[in-house]
Amino acid sequence: MRTMMRILLLCVFLSAGNTVLAAAGKQEMEKGGSMPEIAFDHAHTAVLIMDYQNDIVSMLPEKEQPLLLDRASRILKESRQARLPIIYIAVRFRDGYPEISPQNKLFSSLKESGRLREGTSGAEIHSKVMPQPGDLVVTKRRVGAFSTTDLETVLRAGNIRTLVLFGISTSGVVLSTVRWAADMDYSLFVISDACADRDEEVHRVLTEKVFPRQATVITTAEFLKAITSKEK
Repeated sequence: MRTMMRILLLCVFLSAGNTVLAAAGKQEMEKGGSMPEIAFDHAHTAVLIMDYQNDIVSMLPEKEQPLLLDRASRILKESRQARLPIIYIAVRFRDGYPEISPQNKLFSSLKESGRLREGTSGAEIHSKVMPQPGDLVVTKRRVGAFSTTDLETVLRAGNIRTLVLFGISTSGVVLSTVRWAADMDYSLFVISDACADRDEEVHRVLTEKVFPRQATVITTAEFLKAITSKEK
């Protein structure tokens, strides 16, 4: 009987200790405490910048665009310096939009407006984050980066197992790509402050509640720190 009581007391003590530690950790984070070290396998990692095209960037509030583009530019610059492969994902449609069905609620409005048509300036990648020699551009006809593309073939050929990704919009290409890539067992990092959505609350819920279930959500600063420390 005494042995049983001791075991019960020990369990209560350990449970209380874990609760205190968890609360302390949470308080430390709220006070701006340091995040755990972020590490990924550089030899098998690629960076995906998705839908940073003129027509899409312009849909965001004008005051938000410069900061978002600056973050993306810094991510790309440091990624190239770290020799990480960079893959651009762009959504474009042929003349006449033969890829868009009248039943596609999301894309039907694009067909009517004439946006994201191949050969137009709106479909081009924004000048602040233009591809450089050695970067790869993958064109898609749907929302997710893997849908209607050869992205999977490219990644497998390059022995890529980890994806660091960001894009516009959070509820569009980012969400679709995270879901697909997670199902294919890629290790995923989402750079939250380099993603954007016209609905700020949707962006918050996805980056804070949904993505962490399948990816490691990080900031631009955390990503830059991780790759620069690797270089040293």
